[in-house]
Amino acid sequence: MKNTCIIVSILILWMLSISYAEVSKERFSRPEVYFRFEIETRDELRDITRIISIDNVIGDTVYAYANPREFKRFEALGKTVEILKPPSMKYKPKMSDSVRKSKSWDSYPTYETYISMMRQFAKDYPGICWIDSVGRSVEGRAILFAVISDNVHSEEAEPEVMYTSTMHGDETTGYILMLRLINHLLTNYQNSEQVSSLVDNLEIWINPLANPDGTYYSGNHTVYGATRCNADSVDLNRNFPNPQNGDHPDGNLWQPETVAMMELAERQNFVLSANFHGGAEVLNYPWDTWKRRHADDEWLIRLCRQYADTAQANSPADYLTDLNNGITNGWDWYDIYGGRQDYMTYYQHCREVTIEISDTKLLPESELSAYWEYNRNALLNYLSGALTGICGDIRTDGELGEMQISIVGHEMDNSWILPDKNFGDYYRLCLPGIYQLEIASGSELISIENIIVGNEQSARVNLTTGTTIPGDVNGDKEINIADIVLVQNYIAGQIVPNDTEFDMADWNNDSTLNKNDLDGIMQFLLNLYP
Repeated sequence: MKNTCIIVSILILWMLSISYAEVSKERFSRPEVYFRFEIETRDELRDITRIISIDNVIGDTVYAYANPREFKRFEALGKTVEILKPPSMKYKPKMSDSVRKSKSWDSYPTYETYISMMRQFAKDYPGICWIDSVGRSVEGRAILFAVISDNVHSEEAEPEVMYTSTMHGDETTGYILMLRLINHLLTNYQNSEQVSSLVDNLEIWINPLANPDGTYYSGNHTVYGATRCNADSVDLNRNFPNPQNGDHPDGNLWQPETVAMMELAERQNFVLSANFHGGAEVLNYPWDTWKRRHADDEWLIRLCRQYADTAQANSPADYLTDLNNGITNGWDWYDIYGGRQDYMTYYQHCREVTIEISDTKLLPESELSAYWEYNRNALLNYLSGALTGICGDIRTDGELGEMQISIVGHEMDNSWILPDKNFGDYYRLCLPGIYQLEIASGSELISIENIIVGNEQSARVNLTTGTTIPGDVNGDKEINIADIVLVQNYIAGQIVPNDTEFDMADWNNDSTLNKNDLDGIMQFLLNLYP
């Protein structure tokens, strides 16, 4: 009996040693470990989110990733951890090694095929598409954008919008959907009224793959075994400057992939963007950093609600219904620091939403077309949101980059916007309503009242700083009924314009003053004082 007990004890110890060895191997055979644990209160996440990368919170269960250094710090908290199989290793997906095969949309492209697909888009549609390589990953892979517009090789005064996907390398549904969206916009231009309107009136930037090293961790030939982090074991969605915790909230240097996105955002003037992820089905809107709401909270809720409602109308009953029926405030779900959403919204004065597009991170290739159908209309409608609100052109003798355009009594936490540095066009996205706009340029402050924004429409207000403003024909830097009287008298031949009063009456900037300019000013003033 004694010998039996000894043998049983040895067997138990042997089995435990094997189990421990397997766990240790699983932990450290890859640059990151995927695991889950329980929390007792939401407050615990305040500190935990600074140590590891939280992936999802469902009830009291937290799913997370950590590199070896982060995991060691987390273990010191004494939590019971369950190591999980990486989502990218649950099955081996079908891969395509040619553009032709990839355009069947029932597989994932090899890295080389992805590059070829992007180049082929520009080759096949050179008038409306070009490919911009904005940077390189840690391992030298290209970070590509397809830029789509009607006069794509000439920058115009129009809203710039951006879609990017898969900054977490193992969240690949958005990767394929973005490739398919590029293809849809190009092949349906002039065949679809909606697509034509988007391409004609927007400058659309689409980056299907923001973390190529993570997606192709196992090699350029497969997305099997993809990692969340980049090649330096850094979560790129914790690597951006943060309005609360400064430039490096994760304690890491900015990664090449992060720098590429930051430099692009500084160079362009994106007014609306979305960042596609996976692992849940929900639209997450700012802020991730703060409990307090964004100044445009109601507008953001409406934007997300429209996307979710549209996707739900084109999908099975259980799609995109997580949390508040498919939408959530970021902080309400779980707070993070260093996310791109808050960076774009706070520092770049854009409006960015994070779209978790599929519960399954590595979606079976047989389901990719279905998810495209679920989201196609929502993806197009979301872009059209940049064509609403208050917009216009600014002419000035000063620096456009120093201007701030604000809705009076509304802004907070850097929610004011900037005009485009090159053209002076601006876009203050907002809900339908009546607004007062304020433009601050150095010591000069211009205010325009009674701007009426209709539902799904834009109100155009052209502005001039440094001398007067459009419609301000008496030079008092206010638009009021006296201006209407002056214009009416001029049209009636009762007054003669002089160089100071009517400089800005050249509404269409053709260097001549004529009745077309005055008609434009009259209509502008009558819109303000109907």
